[in-house]
This record gives sequence, C-alpha cells and structure tokens, in this order.
Amino acid sequence: MSIIVRFFTWWNRATLSTAVWTWLYGERVGEDEFGNVYYRRRRGKIDKALGFERRWVIFKGYAEGSATPPGWYGWLHHTVDTPPTQETYAPKEWELPYRQNLTGTPGAYRPPGSILAGGARAATGGDYKAWKPEG
Repeated sequence: MSIIVRFFTWWNRATLSTAVWTWLYGERVGEDEFGNVYYRRRRGKIDKALGFERRWVIFKGYAEGSATPPGWYGWLHHTVDTPPTQETYAPKEWELPYRQNLTGTPGAYRPPGSILAGGARAATGGDYKAWKPEG
C-alpha cells in the first residue's frame, strides 16, 4: 500500500500517524479470527486525559467497526477488564456470529412494502388516510 494512501486514509488499516503512535506507545494484546490486532497503552498506563487505559484496534483491510467480535468489543469499550486472550471466552447462546454490515448494498435488508423490495405495502386499519396534494 502506498505511503500516500496510508497517510491520508483511515479506512484502509491504519493511518501512518496511528501506526507510529502504536509503534511508540502500544502494547499488542491479541488478534481475533478476522486478523484485526488489538492494542493498549504499554503496561496498562492510565491516560491522564481519559482517566482510564487507552485501547484500540487496527483492522485488517477495510476498517469496519461491526467486524469486532463480542469478546473484543467488550474489552475495547471497558465493559470487561480482561481481554479474550487472557481468559477462556465462550460466546453466549444469544450471540450471533459476525455477519458483514450490508447497508447500502443489494444484500441489505428490505422490509415488506419497501420500494426497493418490489412489494406493496400491507393495508392498514382505518386510522390512516393518505395525504394528497390539493390541486
């Protein structure tokens, strides 16, 4: 990847400045099944501006926040203190496996009656009266 792309874009892995910050101050905590790498401040140092430990992720490829698995999401957002690499993390039965965010693509959810779904809106009760412009 060219240095110009790394310098100016944040959606392709990390910017050059993030890579330098990570190299200087980051401590690798682990990697998930998608190849995303998770970091924190070295030795768990508390950030004076935040009041807690700074944690971040460098995505493999396109930066997509919904690609963060539940265990890592909880660690990144300080819901849990122990990263999944330091404990035996088992997903709950209600946690679904990752599915790419399809918003804005042909595979996006189209509710019944949506213009893009090609269907007609279901009839409503007598409480709805369609607006018609005067004329």
